[in-house]
Amino acid sequence: MRLASGCCLTFLSGLLVLSSPAWAALGGVRDSVEADTLALRAVRHVEVRNLYQVHQLELSSGVMIREYVAPNGSVFGVTWKGPFKPNLNQILGNYFARLVAAGLEPHPDHRFLQVSDGEVLIESRGRMRAFSGRAVVARLMPAGVSANEIQ
Repeated sequence: MRLASGCCLTFLSGLLVLSSPAWAALGGVRDSVEADTLALRAVRHVEVRNLYQVHQLELSSGVMIREYVAPNGSVFGVTWKGPFKPNLNQILGNYFARLVAAGLEPHPDHRFLQVSDGEVLIESRGRMRAFSGRAVVARLMPAGVSANEIQ
């Protein structure tokens, strides 16, 4: 009986993992932007620029998230701004651990944190009711796009 219960729990856990939403995190794909919009109950606007698209998600909390999508469908940049810090684990995806590690190191300004390791640039700043930041993966940026455009 215990073996059957254990197998059932393992099966259900697997289904939960498989059914979890695909976030359009940094390094993710364009198709998951719609999942973000629904999960965050956001209003989405799409701006088509010359070399990429910007998907702007406006949350009811006043937070605005922009996801920068290359023509090949990869999310190469993400920005956030608002009175609350969004779920950075969700937004930064696999790059979130680098931000956490940087936060554990001594840094003089506790309102600003930066990661710049050649692959990714992450900047997070804020104080109560005023948070913002950006993250860019250089190798995913379309040719001709500068990290300075990701604001």
